[in-house]
Amino acid sequence: MATTRRFLLLAFCAASATNLLPGCYALPSSKASQDASASGAVSRRIGAVKAINGMAITLTPDSGSDVTVTLQPTTHIVRIAPGEKDLKNATPIQLQDIQVGDRVLIGGKLSEDNRSLVASSVVVMKRSDLQARDQQNLQDWQKRGADGLASAVDAAAGTVTISSRGKDVVIHTSSSTIIRRYPPDSVKFEDAKPGKLTEIHSGDQVRARGDRSADGNDLTAEEIVSGTFHNFAGTINSVDASSSTLSVHDLLSKKNVLIKVTADSQLHKLPPEIAQMMAKRFKAAAGGIMPGAASASSSAMNDPKAGPSGALGGNGARAGGAPDLQRVISRTPTASLADLHKGDAVVVLATEGTASGAGTAIQLVSGVEPILQAAPNAGQAMMLAPWSLGAPAADAGGP
Repeated sequence: MATTRRFLLLAFCAASATNLLPGCYALPSSKASQDASASGAVSRRIGAVKAINGMAITLTPDSGSDVTVTLQPTTHIVRIAPGEKDLKNATPIQLQDIQVGDRVLIGGKLSEDNRSLVASSVVVMKRSDLQARDQQNLQDWQKRGADGLASAVDAAAGTVTISSRGKDVVIHTSSSTIIRRYPPDSVKFEDAKPGKLTEIHSGDQVRARGDRSADGNDLTAEEIVSGTFHNFAGTINSVDASSSTLSVHDLLSKKNVLIKVTADSQLHKLPPEIAQMMAKRFKAAAGGIMPGAASASSSAMNDPKAGPSGALGGNGARAGGAPDLQRVISRTPTASLADLHKGDAVVVLATEGTASGAGTAIQLVSGVEPILQAAPNAGQAMMLAPWSLGAPAADAGGP
């Protein structure tokens, strides 16, 4: 019985965590853990509380349609902290302690139409606890993280070397290092899947968290996230509203690139005064690229606020450091496909794309003509690291 309960909680951990926790990767999917077997067997549903009405809860599961859950006086309700792997550490609570937005693992008897469930047990992860955990995660990524472009991978030695702010950092992995990688057309951090070191290639964007050496040249990684992304500046050739795509002429490669725009794409338009300000900063910076700007302090860790190491002043500058361009961009007006026109200059961060050849826009910034005139290579320094996507706050910080 104890083994079964531990397995269920581990599955709950894997389905609940915004960023999967160590030890969760070998678990079956939440859908698999929810399948009912023989008639009368205990079914399980994992998801978020959508509504509460008396003794009934409307549950939005991680997959499938909403389920109406009926609680009984005998229903066992407990609360656990994010990351807990054993129900012996759970605390009994009452129905009135459950709130909309809480994550729950519910066990009970499912109706034949799969639309309702009579609960015998409810395991709750409070939304506030998850948010606090995410904030701690964010601050840890900021404090103990390193990011940059991969320059070398040595699978035999278990290392990947990245270029981070003009400095080479060797990331060391072990059998316990969690490695995730973005699929070719993903734009959200939570889309990252378990991966292997051998999947990382030169030029990939890499973010790692772990213990750094005193000189900062080495990092022993607990987690690594990587992906292949297309980062370029160009001019728009055409916009097709019917297919939500645009053709952009890459100024560096001199090739036309087809880009898809989705609901998850972040589109911004720089006001002229902001573009002029940024142009002056880029022009003044050595080589036209603002030191430290290529990696913004934004997060894929679902961070609502930047931690101490990413705190910014009112002018968009990092305390004691260079301006955080991502904070500046995130505060500029949002745009839509209808705001983009032939001839507009844009800076684009897009996914690698699939066999169709079209990448998906992660972030696209227009109104950048003054910046590209002042510093043609400024595009890379402006762009948001892809693992920042999916954060609830547009100016979130982290990996």
